Amino acid sequence: MNTIRVTLVRAFLALALVSGLASLDVNAQGRDIPNRLIDYPGFMGVAKEVWNLRQERRLSEEEFIEMSKQEGTIILDTRSLAKYQKMHIAGAVHLNFPDITEGTLRQVIPSQQTRVLIYSNNNFENAPESFPTKRARASLNIPTFITLYVYGYRNIYE
Repeated sequence: MNTIRVTLVRAFLALALVSGLASLDVNAQGRDIPNRLIDYPGFMGVAKEVWNLRQERRLSEEEFIEMSKQEGTIILDTRSLAKYQKMHIAGAVHLNFPDITEGTLRQVIPSQQTRVLIYSNNNFENAPESFPTKRARASLNIPTFITLYVYGYRNIYE
């Protein structure tokens, strides 16, 4: 567990350092191309804000299973539809990550107070066809958690 935390802290620090350097480089190179639909500094801010909450909301397999049985809990699978159809946790609802918008989230999770359990490829090691492992820094759990938070969902567990 400590090795995982050290790795996560290193990854987070590296990301923060790279983002700082990237913004310096962009400004130095005159490549500050405005796009009101993309807010990378805002994303980095939310990632920092979510850090502690996500650490508190990590669950063991047993805790995940127990919570999934409680009324009003939604298990969200944001992998591709093809992977979801091959195999998924019983009772999980599907919303492909690229399709997440305010509207699609409201269809799947109408209340922002709903407890949402998330999982993805990197939670399973013995089913590579259905759950191909991504690099740890690219795990779908990370952007899914952040995205749900950005859209106002705070009762998220992983």
